[in-house]
Amino acid sequence: MSEKLKGYRGEGKKLLEKYKLEIWDIVQIKTEKTNYEGIILPRYEYSAPNFINIKLENNYNVGIKVSEIQEIKKIGKKEASYKIPEKEFPIDKNLPNLKLFGTGGTIASRLDYTTGAVIPSFTPGELYSSVPELAEICNLECEIVFEILSENMKPDNWQKLAERVVDTANSGIYGIIIGHGTDTMSFTSAALSFMIKDLSIPVVLVGSQRSSDRPSSDAALNLINAAIVAKSDIAEVVVAMLGSSSHDYGLIHRGTLVRKMHSSVRNTFRTINNIPLGMVQNRKIKMFTDNYKKRLKSKAIAITNFEKKVALIYSYPGTDNDLLDFYIDKGYKGIVIAGTGLGHVSTTIYDSIRRAIQEGITILMTTQTLHGFVGMNVYSTGRELLNLGVISGANLLPEVAYVKMGWVLGQTNNPEEIKTLLLENIAGEYLEREIPIAFNYNIDELLKAKKL
Repeated sequence: MSEKLKGYRGEGKKLLEKYKLEIWDIVQIKTEKTNYEGIILPRYEYSAPNFINIKLENNYNVGIKVSEIQEIKKIGKKEASYKIPEKEFPIDKNLPNLKLFGTGGTIASRLDYTTGAVIPSFTPGELYSSVPELAEICNLECEIVFEILSENMKPDNWQKLAERVVDTANSGIYGIIIGHGTDTMSFTSAALSFMIKDLSIPVVLVGSQRSSDRPSSDAALNLINAAIVAKSDIAEVVVAMLGSSSHDYGLIHRGTLVRKMHSSVRNTFRTINNIPLGMVQNRKIKMFTDNYKKRLKSKAIAITNFEKKVALIYSYPGTDNDLLDFYIDKGYKGIVIAGTGLGHVSTTIYDSIRRAIQEGITILMTTQTLHGFVGMNVYSTGRELLNLGVISGANLLPEVAYVKMGWVLGQTNNPEEIKTLLLENIAGEYLEREIPIAFNYNIDELLKAKKL
């Protein structure tokens, strides 16, 4: 494939060849409905052959159908460069020292126009170059731990990250920020919450829904807010992300109660069954509750043993014994079920549940409704499952239950100790009750609410 017309084929390629145009040429395009001016972009290999892609002056991209183009004319050339130069972070002795761990994800990514995918690119130093406001908040030391997309995170990564966090926390650093992809951020925040004991400083996970090269990116504000939270008196693992699509403020979520609730909107993260710990607006924090761990002098400990043979399965109409039997036959040690409603599954899989428990597999029930609590004493199905030996997960989110199960089974294989640890409120994952406004809170309600 020609580098000059990378990604183009069919009608699109023929049109560009006809007018002797190449990628990075600045062109004016006239169609029946409107006129465009922009830079011809490369296209990814699976794109439709009958379009021309250009980047407009406002930095948005548009695809124009070849059959609609009445006139196309070259007026210049501007080869795009998406490499941001690294800058050494300035030191101010009056500001606190924070550590930024980079793991990858959209907050540290750019768009690859050849493949059409968002790929890891920016180092933490490059992030500083794009967000110079950080130098007004802290002294920032940067370290890349991983360069992976969050869908590639696995327990081995959580273990390494927990150990790096503990080493750094015990070195005297004032706070820690972790740049992370949003897709599995809640898994990692839960894992660190369970794996790190006696944390004395804030550990703030942050990401972005839109890559840094997009004009609507939330990366910069999220990083600024994360740095503010990393200076706070919180001594927990938290997630700091936008609370408003208009970039008005950010929210602070406990690492074991948070979930990504939309695939693309910028204010995607929500605290489930409770209200957020607080908000960040104009570089100031307002806490909504006093119920959080505060800074103290202690030495953090990493407890990272993790049983990888844990499954998370969703109950659905038609679920049969084969699904559970697969995990039993593969030697899995624990199964988390995201049940329907109050924590139900079809009675047709009772045989496999009974077999799993008899063979020493721990089964923990959660609800796929997310909001609300498992209530296994309400209906006969729930009571029957409890009688079989299924453990009620109360308000645990399915992914938090999965992480907790793996961590607990990494600590012990004693059935009574497993159950005790699963039911213990280790990292604020359990709630006594659902906060009434939690299901559909808005910022005005939170600001008016008394601290809970």
